[in-house]
Amino acid sequence: MTFRGRAKSGDATRASLVAATRRTIVRIEALFDGHLPSPAELLAVDPIQLRAAGLSWRKIGTLRDLAERLSDGRLDEDALPELSDDDFISALTAIPGIGPWTAQGVLLVALRREDVVLPGDLALRKAIRNAYKLDQLPSEQEVLAIAEKWRPFRSLATSYLFASAFDSNKAEA
Repeated sequence: MTFRGRAKSGDATRASLVAATRRTIVRIEALFDGHLPSPAELLAVDPIQLRAAGLSWRKIGTLRDLAERLSDGRLDEDALPELSDDDFISALTAIPGIGPWTAQGVLLVALRREDVVLPGDLALRKAIRNAYKLDQLPSEQEVLAIAEKWRPFRSLATSYLFASAFDSNKAEA
């Protein structure tokens, strides 16, 4: 996982925020000559510029904390992708502002891990409800139980279910 990959995928997997996230990413890239910043570049920029680009103060704090940990060696950018899923999630969720959903999303989107499911994702839970014809939204525990049948390809099943959720949202619009 690269710092740039984490920064880019943080919000990009949540469907309702995709357009806003893309606009924010474009504005952030504009601050850094058309690319997402390295940890050192992010730490060198005035946080007020990041706020003007559309990041909340909370996200700025989280990204700066992540950048500091990568810069000072508490996190090794080259070693992170080699960690097990559980260790990767533990490493990222140790940073205030990064929860399991974000860490799992990075595993799925940026690192392209094959066996990841995001049990807390509302779009995924709705897609499972529809696909399995459930009367109510499954709980996170029920999502994990259902997803056991998908091993070792939970990422593929998750991606298909996300696509079905987004397709049905377009059809309803």
